[in-house]
Amino acid sequence: MDETSLQAAPARLPPINTIPLSAPIDWLVAGWRDFCAVPGPAFLYGLVLAAISAGIFWALYTTGSASWFYVLLGGFLLVGPVLGMGLYAASRALAAGQRPGLLDMIWVKDAARRDSLLLGLLLVFLYLLWTRIAQVVYALSTWRIHKSRSEFLQFVLFEPNGQMMVLMGLVTGGFVAFCNYSLASVAAPMLLDRRYDVFMAMATSVRAVNRNFYPMLLWAFLIVCLTLIGICFAFVGLAVVFPVVGMASWHAYRALVQS
Repeated sequence: MDETSLQAAPARLPPINTIPLSAPIDWLVAGWRDFCAVPGPAFLYGLVLAAISAGIFWALYTTGSASWFYVLLGGFLLVGPVLGMGLYAASRALAAGQRPGLLDMIWVKDAARRDSLLLGLLLVFLYLLWTRIAQVVYALSTWRIHKSRSEFLQFVLFEPNGQMMVLMGLVTGGFVAFCNYSLASVAAPMLLDRRYDVFMAMATSVRAVNRNFYPMLLWAFLIVCLTLIGICFAFVGLAVVFPVVGMASWHAYRALVQS
C-alpha cells in the first residue's frame, strides 16, 4: 500500500479556485502537449475506444436502428469521464517527471477501487435514464418506426413532430447531460487521489462547475465539438481527440481544485 492511500481522509472538501474564461484553451494546449510526450501509448488507448465506438455505431447503421444513433452519441459523452482514467494517470505521471507506457494507462492502480466503480455505475445509470427518456420522447412524437437513417433525418428535418421531438430531446437530454457533467467532470480525475471518496469527489465537482460556470460551460462545449469532429472523420479522429481531451481534463482538475 502506497503512502497516499495511508493518509486519512480530509475532514473538509478542498477549496475551489476561480479560473478565467480562457482556461479551457490552456487545458487543451496542456493535453496536446501530454499527448505529444507519449504519442504511441496515448494513440493506442484512444484507438481502442474509437474502434469500440465505431463498431457500435456501425452495428446500429446496418441493423436499421437509426433512431438510436444520437442516443448512443449522448451516451458516449455521458460515460466518457470514467473511460479516461488511464489518461488522467498518464498526465499525472508526466507532471511527476515519469514516462507512462500503455500498460500504465490500461491498469491504473489508484482507479481500481470501489469509489471509481460507484461513479461508473452512476454514469451508466444516467445513460440508461437518458435512453428511456429518449424512447418516451420518440414514442410521443410519432407512430412510425424509422428503419433507416434517411427516413429518420427526413422526419427530424421536415416534419413538425420531428422538430418538436428534437426540441424536447435537447431540453431533457441537456438536463441529464448537465447533471452528469456537474457530477463527473472533476470527480473522475479527482478519484485518482485516494484520500477522497466518490461523494466528496462529486460534491467538489458540482462546486467547481458552480463557481466557474462560464469557463466550465465553454469546456463542455469544446468537448462536444471536438468529439463531433472526431466522429466526422470516420471515428479515426477520436483516437486523437479522446486522449487529448482526457489529458486536458486532468489539467482542468488540477487548475480547479486546490491540493
